[in-house]
Amino acid sequence: MNSNKTNKYALWDARRGRIVTKIGKWVGGDDVQIRQYSLLHDLFMQKSYMQVLVLNATGRLISAELACWLENNFMVMSYPDARIWCNQVGAFAGQMQTSPSAATAAGCLAADSRAYGGSLTSRLAMQFIQRTVQQIQAGMTLEELVSSVPLRHGKPAIIGFARPVSRHDERIEPHRNMTTALGFADGPHLTLANQLSDYLLATYGMGINIGGYTAAFMSDQGFTPDDVYRIKNLCVASGVTACYIDQLQQPQHSFLALQCQDVRYDGIAPRTVPEREL
Repeated sequence: MNSNKTNKYALWDARRGRIVTKIGKWVGGDDVQIRQYSLLHDLFMQKSYMQVLVLNATGRLISAELACWLENNFMVMSYPDARIWCNQVGAFAGQMQTSPSAATAAGCLAADSRAYGGSLTSRLAMQFIQRTVQQIQAGMTLEELVSSVPLRHGKPAIIGFARPVSRHDERIEPHRNMTTALGFADGPHLTLANQLSDYLLATYGMGINIGGYTAAFMSDQGFTPDDVYRIKNLCVASGVTACYIDQLQQPQHSFLALQCQDVRYDGIAPRTVPEREL
């Protein structure tokens, strides 16, 4: 019994008062270890910040070309438009005079969404496209695949395809050009995604969006859905910060100002509550 008790707590006893990690270590006054690399001797002035970001998130040191692709992908995931929900959070934070860190963190949390945002949506879109490639390779047709998907407003609810406002995603063509310019060929996931986009566009008027394109491309580069979720968790930060700064410089309480009559009440009509008999 004592032996079992000892074994039960062996791991915790071995780590009592210690931090055990394979990720990295700062050696004060000397260097910083990031996985198997020296920050100051292997990475600093030799690799980009995006390469180090992916290294920290996944353990993989990617090529300069792939880092360039990702950096430009981040660039178009963060429009400085306060109509976008996560940016509204940043703007409201500016109105409340919060710190930029609080505003940007709150906006990024708001974008951690199944509907949009770039991080969780990329994870879900990657799960779909990777599963779909396996189904097609097993003999399923595009028509069978699409017919098996639930409908929403009369159209297949496929994450990574179509947009809530405009069916045309202005970021797709520049991404296609960038992919070619950086020397990447379409792999099985991107090939299928393009075929699916053509079919959906012809049949339902809904084509691939940037989330679907990114999911397929990153799948072809050997990343898992969780990898990309971790890489892109702050991809909307720049736009959130911009909207925070914009509202910080505006008159207080001026963002989306409302009067009481601007609120429409659709609930139960006003009614009289009978007096209670004593």
